[in-house]
Amino acid sequence: MAASLLVSSPSLNSFRIKQACLHLHSDTRCFSVNVIPSKSMYSHCVSITYASASSLGPNVSCHKNHVSSSVPPPNDFQRSKPWDGMSDLERQLQELFNQVKTMVKMGDKDDAIALLQANYEAVREQMTTGAKGVEQAAILDIIALGYMATGDFKIVGSLLDMMNEVVDNLKDDQPLLDSILTHMGSMYSTVGKFERSMLMYHRAVHILESVYGKNSTSLVTPLLGMAKVLGSIGRTTKAVDTYHRAITILESSRGPESEDVVVPLSSLGNLLIKEGRATDAESPFIRIVQIYKKLYGDSDGRVGIAMCSLAHAKCVKGNADEAIDLYKNGLQVIRNSNYVAVDDSIMEKLRIDLAGLLQVVGRGKEGRELLEECLLVTEKYKGKEHPSSVTHLVNLATSYFLSKNFVEAECLLRTSLDIMMKTVGHDDPSVTFPMLHLAITLYHLNRDEEAEQLALEVLSIRQKAFGKDSLPVGEVLDCLVSIQTRLGKDDGELLELLKRILRIEEKEFGLDSEEIMVTLKKIVYYLEKLGRKDEKSPLQRRLSVLRMKYKQTVQH
Repeated sequence: MAASLLVSSPSLNSFRIKQACLHLHSDTRCFSVNVIPSKSMYSHCVSITYASASSLGPNVSCHKNHVSSSVPPPNDFQRSKPWDGMSDLERQLQELFNQVKTMVKMGDKDDAIALLQANYEAVREQMTTGAKGVEQAAILDIIALGYMATGDFKIVGSLLDMMNEVVDNLKDDQPLLDSILTHMGSMYSTVGKFERSMLMYHRAVHILESVYGKNSTSLVTPLLGMAKVLGSIGRTTKAVDTYHRAITILESSRGPESEDVVVPLSSLGNLLIKEGRATDAESPFIRIVQIYKKLYGDSDGRVGIAMCSLAHAKCVKGNADEAIDLYKNGLQVIRNSNYVAVDDSIMEKLRIDLAGLLQVVGRGKEGRELLEECLLVTEKYKGKEHPSSVTHLVNLATSYFLSKNFVEAECLLRTSLDIMMKTVGHDDPSVTFPMLHLAITLYHLNRDEEAEQLALEVLSIRQKAFGKDSLPVGEVLDCLVSIQTRLGKDDGELLELLKRILRIEEKEFGLDSEEIMVTLKKIVYYLEKLGRKDEKSPLQRRLSVLRMKYKQTVQH
């Protein structure tokens, strides 16, 4: 009966493919108009943050298993307890999920949502008549996963509430329940409800342990989900232990050199890097390289990708030269093996990462060659004025800017801005990213009036889009103060702008944060200049306290 609830889609050929537009991150920080980063600032190999295609737009492609999606597949490591009566429903659920993914991939998001909505209405009607069994939970599960695939997270919360209403009243011996709980754990994690996520994962693990034992590979998927949540909420020690448990289970069942061990090893390594434990992070990535070499040989593309992951760990550890060599060798292996396409997003990201690292160590020319390669590949496969090229134009401009070639940076930024204007229009907040960079570049070319005009345009657009007290607005105000200072604007007006920046920073970072110290110092300077000593004294004391606090932090 439940299987008949599933609504099929009409022929995919009848749907029109829709083009998605590029949208830039609104919170990307600008370069300081007063300070250019120097090599000495990067003693621990902190790479330049160049923009990637994934950060600048929605058209991100994933390749095989190397880029994990936030949407868990209906079938994963664990096997639910078998029940022959569920086979037809499981098959149809899988077909529904596959249809939705295909529609989303083709650009037919509206049609995918319509299909999900039809199934939702059908199952809701069933539930109003009292049917609240595992079949309904399973259908709601796939519908929720489908909405996750479309990127429409708003409805997922209400769907999870409906699923909770069902699963809370189901006994643990119900078939499919462990899979449903695991998917719920993943979805709760994605929408930021970590406590609920942990409850789902714990129950799924308990069910699977009672059926298959504590060393079964069926536990791996919920354990990995649990470890990810623990890492997200700062319980690093517990997260590391959980990753190790998953790895041990897979090693015992499938051998220490099994490819299945790669996923938890990679997740463990990434967590350790995030927590600043770069030395510990090296070991998992070294193992991954060794596993792939043994299974596929030194010249396989998977080895190249693993080498680049190890390079990232080396970089964070501070071994810049080793990291660069690993990146270069890894990229060469990937190219020679044709494992991924030249225009694949993985290749693009790796080229950008290496370019940023080369820039940091003073080899900007080599880095620019990689960034130019990214641009040429995009222009070849997508066209000269495709929105995706904006990423690479801005990155190239960034590299030229850091090398103090402001003329070339200006040219590239104007080109990127022209493309953005044609793509999303003049008032879209995404245009403010290249526009603000252009304003800063013009400042460095001593074209202050032009720089001010552009900065004021950015300010107007961002205030409408994000609000007057938002961080993106604080960013442009900071740049505007520097520009207007050199233009000789009234000190009182500049002081009011600085006070506004301080309020934004206090709201975003906290009253005692390190981020507010530069702005406080500027405010104290202008209060002294204007002779307003009564206002200056408490701020001077506050600044001294913060300096002492963060000086001690650095020393310890």
